[in-house]
Amino acid sequence: MSIEQRVRKQFEDSIATKRSALEAMDGPITRAIALMVTSLQAGGKIMACGNGGSAADSQHFSAELLNRFERERAPLAAIALTTDTSTLTSIANDYRYEEVFSKQVRALGRRGDVLLAISTSGNSPNVIEAMKVAAAAGIAIVALTGKGGGKMAALLGVNDVHLCVPADKTARIQEVHLLTLHCLCDGIDHTLLGDPE
Repeated sequence: MSIEQRVRKQFEDSIATKRSALEAMDGPITRAIALMVTSLQAGGKIMACGNGGSAADSQHFSAELLNRFERERAPLAAIALTTDTSTLTSIANDYRYEEVFSKQVRALGRRGDVLLAISTSGNSPNVIEAMKVAAAAGIAIVALTGKGGGKMAALLGVNDVHLCVPADKTARIQEVHLLTLHCLCDGIDHTLLGDPE
């Protein structure tokens, strides 16, 4: 297979995965938007966490809410739990890496907030620990996963939302995760601002 053929295959595989994801995820994404809007309107915040590319997605999502997505509006309360290197490294060093997000959720989270827990495998131990703390504190969870949802799927309660990409390849899951985050941002803005003029 030539490089050009490989490039075309990447695009074709991505398109096919997004088509499958549309059929499986449009309803759950709509529910996640409603959950997040309810929290924000009540004075709550959205905390996001993940590792690697999912850490970058956490920061991307938080920035879109704090600043703006595509329309002018007031800043929305969001925190990426992946950005404070002093906090992350002190927790990892003094306790264990599995607690780098959960200790932040315990300190910063309040009932009525939402935790956006991102993991392509659904098995990230530090994200799982954050979910456990959130559930105990009455914080709703939106889990953004792939590969069937892994261990994270079993931790979700009836009021939580699972956004599971129907794929096994990490790159394809990450591509749909980014689109999903943009859908969340767009849906939040549309709900809060109405149709653009």
